[in-house]
Amino acid sequence: MSAAPGPASTPRRRVWPVGIRALAHRNYRLFFAGQLISVIGSWMQSLAQAWLVYRLTGSEVLLGLIGFADRVPVFVLGLAGGLAADRFDRHRLVMATQVAAMLQALALAALVIGGAATVPLIFALAALQGVISAFDLPARQSFISTMVEMDDLPNALALNSSLFNAARVIGPALAGIVVATLGEGPCFLLNGVSYLAVIACLAAMRFERRPVPAASGSTRTHLAEGLAYAWRTKPIRALLLLLGVVSLCGMPYAVLMPVFAGEVLGGGARGLGTLMGATGVGAFAAAVALARRRSVAGLGRVVAMGSIGFGLTLGAFASSRSFALSCALLALAGFSMITHAAATNLLLQSLCPDPLRGRVMSLYSIMFVGMAPWGSLLAGGLASAAGSPAAVAAGGAGCVAAGAIFAARIPSMRPLVRYPIPETPLRRSRS
Repeated sequence: MSAAPGPASTPRRRVWPVGIRALAHRNYRLFFAGQLISVIGSWMQSLAQAWLVYRLTGSEVLLGLIGFADRVPVFVLGLAGGLAADRFDRHRLVMATQVAAMLQALALAALVIGGAATVPLIFALAALQGVISAFDLPARQSFISTMVEMDDLPNALALNSSLFNAARVIGPALAGIVVATLGEGPCFLLNGVSYLAVIACLAAMRFERRPVPAASGSTRTHLAEGLAYAWRTKPIRALLLLLGVVSLCGMPYAVLMPVFAGEVLGGGARGLGTLMGATGVGAFAAAVALARRRSVAGLGRVVAMGSIGFGLTLGAFASSRSFALSCALLALAGFSMITHAAATNLLLQSLCPDPLRGRVMSLYSIMFVGMAPWGSLLAGGLASAAGSPAAVAAGGAGCVAAGAIFAARIPSMRPLVRYPIPETPLRRSRS
């Protein structure tokens, strides 16, 4: 089990503004800086990979399948990743996953630049990235708690979401330009090189005490413990179920973006980058808004409204044939989507004890990332039969229905909520 959360960095020397107070911790500053560069590269690779498959095949079904191959390992291996995050040194585990992801990106770049890329090889490397993500996502999410004090954890998580979504704006925009001018291979190469930044920052971190192994016990016992805790804790169960429905129904819209960019809206590779970047603008705004919150109280309503808003904007986007209007609607969709997902993350990490954090966050990863490939399959098949707009609209309707059901259940869950970290306004950072 990793070290208990606390001041895992040098003492803070001054008070930081409330919206960025987690940056007062040296280790978190290093993590934040390295991730910013690396995640931009990851978004470049995501767009370039989707465009490459679409360019080679022109198939909406294969677009759905590449999303499936990239994410289904998280669904299958997510619990194993969470168990590893709770039983081993999270710092070293994150370092290992980042090195593995770098090698995967460089291998993909070598294949494409060398002219040896085939659809089966692309799918195999996408599946490999999914395996890496199954261990990286819960480890990285739970690792944040070892870099900051508990009263700064919500801000650290929100800042991490801000970083991810700032990169979501920059990465696709850069990828659209690079793919249009140089091709997909350089995008993969740039992503591979970008991992050097996060690896260097991880290596520079210093901890006052090292994480220690978890108490003895069988793997089955530890897995059962995490699953039982999540199931019997009604608020956590409801949050995870809603996240899974939103991921299954709504998130696959991104897999169909090449179709909207290339056929529905006529924007090509540059247009795809603009559409994905518009989503990122809204997502970044949502993450910044959450970072400025002083309390986790009231986030249940935020989670519900995020799901409903996401579904409504997806339905409107599916009906749009104007490129400018579509960009505006995707910005609103991104805002709603990250409001829902990041608020869910904040609540889960606030509710769960640290010894179970890795396993609870693995369930978050399974629901948020691991359910999406099944949605990608459904969306790809529905798009092939009825068209991409119909597939996106149907997914949006599912998000609205699930969000409404969750909202109706909030009053019955409120008395059951007990926060390990304060529900009252968070304490200001101490000097």
